[in-house]
Amino acid sequence: MSARAAPATVTVTVWYDSACPLCRREIALMRRLDRRGRIAFVDLDTAATCPTDRATMLARLHAREDGELRSGAAAFAAMWRQIPLLRPLGLAARHPWVLTVLERAYLGFLRLRPLLQRLARRLEGAPR
Repeated sequence: MSARAAPATVTVTVWYDSACPLCRREIALMRRLDRRGRIAFVDLDTAATCPTDRATMLARLHAREDGELRSGAAAFAAMWRQIPLLRPLGLAARHPWVLTVLERAYLGFLRLRPLLQRLARRLEGAPR
């Protein structure tokens, strides 16, 4: 009798913007770290349906965990909880004050996102 790994059970679904070079890089990293296959990554460019309107989905990262749609830092934390290396940070984010700090950092990132996207596109050699 051979020992076989149990099939992966997706526990979090993450919707992402594949047109965004920053998002592509982040999701590529998360895919590599998700060795247990617990996260389903859904490209908003090819998604048949979205849990809310597309513009809202593109504005912030969204994830479904335990049947609940999360966005921003809470969506990142849901994803992190599925990755052993990042799980401690994801669990810490269950505390309201930690999540508040992470959300403020995420909002700061969102203000810089257009500039960072332009820079990333230039580095990739893509047209603006």
